[in-house]
Amino acid sequence: MADAALLQRVVMPLVHDPDVIPLYVDADHWGTMPLYEDPGEKAARRGFVREATDVAVLRLSDRAISDSLIGRDGFALPRGRRVSFGTYFNAFPASYWAKWTTLTGVRLSVTTSGAGQVLVYRSNARGIRQRVAGVAVSGESRTSEFDLPLGQFGDGGWYWFDLVAADTDLSLESAGWYAPDASTAPRTGTTSLAITTLDRAAFVIPLLASLAGDEDVLALIDRVYLVDQGRSHVRDAPGFADAEAALGGKLDVIEQANLGGSGGFSRGMLETLRAGRSDYVLLLDDDVAIEPEGIRRMLRFADFAKTPTIIGGHMFDMNDRSRLHAFAEGFDLTHFMWAATSPSRHDFASSNLRQTPWLHRRLDAEYTGWWMCLIPLAVVRELGLSVPAFIKWDDAEYGLRAAEHGVPVVSLPGSAVWHVSWVDKDDTIDWQAFYHARNRMLAALLHSPHPRGGRLLRSQFALDTKYLFAMQYFAEAARLEAYRSVLAGPDALHAELPTRLASVRALLDEYPDGRAIPFDGGAVRVPVRSAVEEGAWAPVEPPGGRAMLVWLARTLMRNVLRPARREQFTAPEAHLPSADARWWIIPRYDSVYVTNSEGSGVLWYRRDRPTFLRMMREAWSLRRRLRRAWPTLSAEYRAALPDVVSPETWSETFGLGPEGRPGR
Repeated sequence: MADAALLQRVVMPLVHDPDVIPLYVDADHWGTMPLYEDPGEKAARRGFVREATDVAVLRLSDRAISDSLIGRDGFALPRGRRVSFGTYFNAFPASYWAKWTTLTGVRLSVTTSGAGQVLVYRSNARGIRQRVAGVAVSGESRTSEFDLPLGQFGDGGWYWFDLVAADTDLSLESAGWYAPDASTAPRTGTTSLAITTLDRAAFVIPLLASLAGDEDVLALIDRVYLVDQGRSHVRDAPGFADAEAALGGKLDVIEQANLGGSGGFSRGMLETLRAGRSDYVLLLDDDVAIEPEGIRRMLRFADFAKTPTIIGGHMFDMNDRSRLHAFAEGFDLTHFMWAATSPSRHDFASSNLRQTPWLHRRLDAEYTGWWMCLIPLAVVRELGLSVPAFIKWDDAEYGLRAAEHGVPVVSLPGSAVWHVSWVDKDDTIDWQAFYHARNRMLAALLHSPHPRGGRLLRSQFALDTKYLFAMQYFAEAARLEAYRSVLAGPDALHAELPTRLASVRALLDEYPDGRAIPFDGGAVRVPVRSAVEEGAWAPVEPPGGRAMLVWLARTLMRNVLRPARREQFTAPEAHLPSADARWWIIPRYDSVYVTNSEGSGVLWYRRDRPTFLRMMREAWSLRRRLRRAWPTLSAEYRAALPDVVSPETWSETFGLGPEGRPGR
């Protein structure tokens, strides 16, 4: 069939990594329990899928599956065995196409060699499997086609196919999901890529090489704008010249000051707008590995979308590659906080698509992360560029802005990157604490539907109190700066973008609890008195009800009335593992080591009564000021937003003239 009609190519992994194979091929090789017999609750609890009862099915080992992979398109199935492509990367997310695009049907094309069966299945929103078609195949290069309707996927459901080998081997040569009629495509769009990087050549050069390695996908890319904001430039790194040459003249490296992710992505949006050659801009993080086929899928989905639509890719954990961060994300507008609208960190190696009922329900997103996000240029022209947030909340704010303009956001299954996870990061208590607090309030001032932000300011003060009780004075100092930044009004956003990071980090000189003491430096001496001896193992949940009131009163009185012991500055009382360093446990001590999340060192928290009292007063005072000023501030920020996110204002921040050249 014509490539113009190709929506989704069935692909095998780029590398034969056993951790990613379950995302592409499902041979039911990880289970030995009886397979269930149609769709009972008992079977669903077991988490296994019934195999056909009329064939002898032998389970494949990990090694057998890896040995069966043939390049990017093929799979060799030994005789008498069965394999399913009802997987994350190869099943067709029918319910998403049914709701958001103009397609009313899809055509599956499967080319095989050898003897066996091609069996086509669908699921409903409850994850119940239904066989919808099947054909016996034999001979060389036999192509089987199936026209499948999209009219019964209102709440969810996927299509996929299985292969069953007869008494001889059966090989998949290629397969794909197509628009039934190529002429129905309203457009065949292309994209430019905007990649923001900061001293991560070891990640970004392999990323560029993987993009160049897929010729079909590269043909859909007009330009790759690599916005380099680091001190050591990517173009000087080993391997860059080869990656640049492989991209065939499509790479533009733009070196600029560190303006954060929002500054880097806005520069890529701006360059794409000014070039005028692309229909879309694809935002992509630098510290990712990508499945290039996902780019084609996003583009084709956008081409068929009923209205201009923002399309996000999913994020898998770079260091745990079968684990998905979140399927869809949205907002709690009462407290004004982002939240996953699906189970988080699902492991496809433990429970693949066919074994996981919740994955079959369509999950609609309210925003999508900018680790991989396709935005139509028509939307960029209407909405503008990113808010100058530096990092945190820029992608979420854009989703809220899109909703106010009636622009849908879709988190598209089958399009994904592997990203360095923040599971082992302390980004809420390091220098990023400023941006977490400031940008959450900024987004609320711009978009909260509730008077004075609903419960946001109450939530913020509760966080201030937790940080102070836990002796995390650096994080709280950064948060107090966030309040002041918001109160300064919208005119300060662009002005402070290049300088704010340095000023936040300078607070470490006053509050060293934010700087980790490395284990490998020999400076960490674990106290003789351990947390175990102190009985400080953290309960899973904080105290509740009356117990919480008692805890709160005691902790507050301890910090207000009781001076810390002098010995706190010379030695900690105990050493808490990161997992046990809960905010309701740390206040038991005047001085304590806490292992940081990545396990490379410790943070030394020491209670300081004057600092506690001063910061508590400041937090309360700033919160009151912000609450009183909220209506006026909100009106100011909302009125200023079109100018703040305009290409013209961002051009001034980048020091560019009207045609994109550096200004004087």
